[in-house]
Amino acid sequence: MQRGTAKYSGALALLLAGGMLLTGCGAGSDGAASADRRTGAGGSYGGAPAPAATAPGGAADEVRPEQREEAGREVAPPDYLSTFALDVDTASYGYARRTLGEGRLPGPETVRPEEFVNSFRQGYQRPEGNGFSVTVDGARAGGEAGDWSLVRVGLATKAATGRSERPPAALTFVVDISGSMAEPGRLDLAKKSLGILTDELRDDDSVSLVTFSDQAETRLPMTRLQGNRTKVRDIVEAMEPQDSTNVDAGIRRGYDEAVEGHRKGASNRVVLLSDALANTGETEADAILERIDSSRREYGITLFGVGVGSDYGDELMERLTNKGDGHTTYISDETQARKVFVDQLPAHVELRARDAKAQVAFDRETVQRFRLIGYENRKVADEDFRDDSVDGGEIGPGHTVTALYAVRLRDGASGHVATATVRWQDPKTRKAHEETGSVETGEIDGPLWGGDNSRLQVTAVAAYFADALRGGSVPGTPELGELSARARKLAAATEDSSVSKLATAIEQADAITGGDDAPYEGEGEGEVG
Repeated sequence: MQRGTAKYSGALALLLAGGMLLTGCGAGSDGAASADRRTGAGGSYGGAPAPAATAPGGAADEVRPEQREEAGREVAPPDYLSTFALDVDTASYGYARRTLGEGRLPGPETVRPEEFVNSFRQGYQRPEGNGFSVTVDGARAGGEAGDWSLVRVGLATKAATGRSERPPAALTFVVDISGSMAEPGRLDLAKKSLGILTDELRDDDSVSLVTFSDQAETRLPMTRLQGNRTKVRDIVEAMEPQDSTNVDAGIRRGYDEAVEGHRKGASNRVVLLSDALANTGETEADAILERIDSSRREYGITLFGVGVGSDYGDELMERLTNKGDGHTTYISDETQARKVFVDQLPAHVELRARDAKAQVAFDRETVQRFRLIGYENRKVADEDFRDDSVDGGEIGPGHTVTALYAVRLRDGASGHVATATVRWQDPKTRKAHEETGSVETGEIDGPLWGGDNSRLQVTAVAAYFADALRGGSVPGTPELGELSARARKLAAATEDSSVSKLATAIEQADAITGGDDAPYEGEGEGEVG
């Protein structure tokens, strides 16, 4: 394995020892994954011997308790299923860009590869109806990766058809006005964001506003925007930073207001704008959301987190939105705020799917090992794939979700590689639906860095970059200098400014590390957690 930033080696060794870097395949018969269906410990590579491949979501053959030896130690045989809740968060990548722009490396614990990957357009074919399309493709990684391939599972929803065609929105803004929000790029950016959103929302949309520091206060009960836009703007402009950060109080008051102003048939959502640096009251995400759990479930109110600030409580915000049936993003300037609250507004206020999960069934006859890159905090027990009481992800119109796997095929393998299935519930009827897609060996035989697969290459660069920032353990992760060169070439080929920004971020990371890409001496190939 290549890559590893020397500055991270000590901390990353601890992370790797805890199995936090990369998820593997689903749990075996020991039921470990069932212990925590959303944040199960990540395994490592999947590999043979293994139970027979099954239809996605079906009951896998029981993994016998016998142990086998590999690489000088005994490990339990894994299965050939990989199951996770869908995730459209992008905050990890946005915060990494902000940190690198300030001349600092992001902490490895804040780097989530799936959020890097999902920050970029993929070009998947979209479905005609309100469900998902499923695209599965890939390529040979080449170079130091040897006989490893990358397999991309892409899920997409239909884009919003127009501003006037979505359901009305009932949005409760919960705004952090604690002392830490006085820093430029925090409360001032939150106020600009709310001003942009006030202009963008329709007359039949409704908003309420809650602020919090050491206590929470309702500044505006749920109010239709028609005839009240000036009133909303005046209340927003009057916000000033005050004392400590009691996120718990803000969330509870926000949900009280959302329930009080709940609109049947509307998209009811709490929007939290904060640096998430909780220091007063309850500071743990699970405990905060436990207090409003009944109203969250009964009324279907989802939580959208918007992170700000150079110091940012990434873990708290991510846990809050995961448990709050929502997602999170990060903004550092007005350009990003306009992208979130104008260009992407329908995706953030409207739902196309609830409790969406994916399960990928690899074929044991062709696949020797596989590794899911990221999604550690979104893991779901394999047997819970079709249990609709188990939380999944909430997905809006125009969203795409990408899962990238490192896969080693068996020598001379030919034929079926994997089948991917997405399962979700209709937001209105709660009826469950499924869609599938599959891939054959011939479809992942081409070279990664050649041919007409620029979007797959962007996906790979983003995933490899995240892996490099976390210390490097994905097969074939290039050095940062090579990654930035590939990103620059892809930016020119795609004419995509977001890819240019990715190249800049990689160059900044390379400069900070001084081009020191000493190999990381951590997790080895073939280990099963």
